[in-house]
Amino acid sequence: MEHHGAGLRRLTRDEALVETLKNNQITSAALSAADCELLRYAVKLTKNPASVVEADIEALRAVGFDDRGIHDACQVVAYFNYVNRVADGLGVELEDRFLES
Repeated sequence: MEHHGAGLRRLTRDEALVETLKNNQITSAALSAADCELLRYAVKLTKNPASVVEADIEALRAVGFDDRGIHDACQVVAYFNYVNRVADGLGVELEDRFLES
């Protein structure tokens, strides 16, 4: 998953943020409450999708997400999980240019 870190590094140019998120320290990242809650939801949906409950959706609403935003977030997280599992299942290797910072 190093390619995700490389992409975030290119986008933000914030090495501390990348390292914080790589270490799954979402709440200590310099992010808004909405971004932290969205990341918490994305991690939960990725690692244990059956554990997502109404309280998780309500937590997103509490920080400003509407139903459309929650739906879109769920779609994006689920899509990337699907694509990554297909790539992993087929043994796809990323080109070096995608791993460079």
